[in-house]
Amino acid sequence: MISIFDEGAPAPCPDTFNLTAHVLAHADDLPDKIALAVLSPTGSDRWSYAKLQAAVLGTGTGLLQKGFNPGDILLMRLGNTVEFPITYLAAIAVGLVPVPTSSMLTAPEVAKMVAQLSPAGILHDAGVACPNDTGLPVIDTAELLAMRDLPPADYAMGDPNRLAYIIYTSGTSGNPRAVCHAHRAIWARQMMHDGWYGLHQSDRLLHAGAFNWTFTLGTGLMDPWSVGATALIPAKDVPIEALPLLLKRHDATIFAAAPGVYRKLLNHHENLDLPKLRHGLAAGEKLSTALCDHWRRATGTEIFEAYGMSECSTFISASPDRPATDGSLGRPQKGRRIAILGPDGPVERGEEGTIAIDRNDPGLMLGYYGAQEETEARFQGDWFMTGDHGTMRTDGQIDYAGRGDDMMNAGGYRVSPLEVETVLHHCPGIRDIGVTDVEIKQDTSIVVAFYTADATLPEDALNAFAQQNLARYKQPRAWVRLDSLPTNPNGKLSRKALKPLFLPTKQPD
Repeated sequence: MISIFDEGAPAPCPDTFNLTAHVLAHADDLPDKIALAVLSPTGSDRWSYAKLQAAVLGTGTGLLQKGFNPGDILLMRLGNTVEFPITYLAAIAVGLVPVPTSSMLTAPEVAKMVAQLSPAGILHDAGVACPNDTGLPVIDTAELLAMRDLPPADYAMGDPNRLAYIIYTSGTSGNPRAVCHAHRAIWARQMMHDGWYGLHQSDRLLHAGAFNWTFTLGTGLMDPWSVGATALIPAKDVPIEALPLLLKRHDATIFAAAPGVYRKLLNHHENLDLPKLRHGLAAGEKLSTALCDHWRRATGTEIFEAYGMSECSTFISASPDRPATDGSLGRPQKGRRIAILGPDGPVERGEEGTIAIDRNDPGLMLGYYGAQEETEARFQGDWFMTGDHGTMRTDGQIDYAGRGDDMMNAGGYRVSPLEVETVLHHCPGIRDIGVTDVEIKQDTSIVVAFYTADATLPEDALNAFAQQNLARYKQPRAWVRLDSLPTNPNGKLSRKALKPLFLPTKQPD
């Protein structure tokens, strides 16, 4: 039996479609229902569906009045506020193409995006790093706030396969890649509702992430809104240890977070009284059996894991109706066509290979911006190759076998060591550099930089250079000077050989 999962194609996306119109489809029949509550220990900022839709479509009008035209790319440099999803959906509603970016990126990192994309404008919060010499129109948060009260724009309906938004992911070449997604991507996410969330209109889903993280944007906001549920998001200054209070006080039925958040919660709370919580959701890095067991003891509920990537969101997952067993990732969601491939095609079930998804999956990216050859290089025939390895059991469950490349996982973000090395090569005093992630304790990995230099360099200077040029999650948490970097027989850097060379005298903070 070969390793192909195919239980039939999903329902086709309508011929005329708009991502934002789909997300806010319940605004007319549930106008007074709370769509969003931004939570703090002292209260909440509540948004009804009617208020949310008015803000989104008013902002859409404002963006068009600024002279932007359908198809224009807008780079989003906004902070962790509700303005982020409002502006994102507004741009898509009127046919513009937003590029949501992490507020942790540095100005030099953003400058590379500007050079690659040539956006028509930048949407900018003054507290978020951004180059100031781009020559592009800049819309600040005060202007965006004023747009909310403008008359509503009409939805720009059209081909579901047209470009809707662009997100960035680390590239194995060392340069971040701009991933282009179609409007149909939101339609494809319906396969996640049953295949991962167990999501219903009555749910109140609390996502622990920031507004300006794509995991939050999809799982925490757009998916609940698309079914008429309520999204709960902690305010930006709420500490992780306060989340149980918010979960209980606001009757959260589903909790979504990266595995690291679950670990920190359990470090602060041995037992959690969450009577309305049905289950948790996790993605971003592999979830350990030990962490699941700990959560189950503390709450009496399960955590359901999902596997995906920037190019196709999540497509393998466990769910309340189809739980994983023995540490597997779960099963491909119904409607997906997934395979485990070797050099000659699908392998037998039980054999290791590369996890791959069908070229025609409605949630798969359109391609990498301006990089057709690089896009096609990710395919093997009709299959998109994820680069991650796994095995398929006879019942369709997928066991994760690790990365097929050197990609690092930093707090739920996939980071290319080449990208970090390219930047650190310019650090004064460093002759050569190698970067990898190292597990310092169960379920906790950090980015470590190994370098050669004439003498050991001051860590303060190394950290300062990294902070100026790399987003926080890309920065090394430890530095190790070596006489030489280990190489393989072909003379190439061996990152696997670097890992055992890290012998910390203390745990990094």
